[in-house]
Amino acid sequence: MSEPTAPSSAAVLLYRLTRATSVRLATEFAAAGMPDLHPRHALQFFPPLVGGGQRISELAPRIGVTRQATAQVVGTLERGGYLVRVADLTDRRARLVCLTDRGRAAFAVLRDSMIAVEQDWASALGPGRAAEFRDMLALLLNESGHGGPLPG
Repeated sequence: MSEPTAPSSAAVLLYRLTRATSVRLATEFAAAGMPDLHPRHALQFFPPLVGGGQRISELAPRIGVTRQATAQVVGTLERGGYLVRVADLTDRRARLVCLTDRGRAAFAVLRDSMIAVEQDWASALGPGRAAEFRDMLALLLNESGHGGPLPG
């Protein structure tokens, strides 16, 4: 018989904190009329597109998934009205993935929600400890090999 993971392990606590943040974001998307939007998709796809459109071949490595997976999620987000593919003016054969007005509205909900989460953490921890917490998370993420640039 295997020993269950201790509920107080740091990894389990971090998972639960991440899950609570995701549930909060999903609730805020639903309240904004976007119940179909998955928090993970918004977090991965919207920040890189805020500055302008990108080809799937550029977007995939930025978010750390294959081109095929990127194209599949882009299709889902297109059907939801969050993204659109348009002709790339520098190469008419290529298509750029761009945020729609609905996608920009969803990004605003995402941004505001993440700001509110960090404000809640700062209230609970105090500003100094909240900054240390963010720095520790960034360090651990970087050490895991999955660091890269963080949105916001």
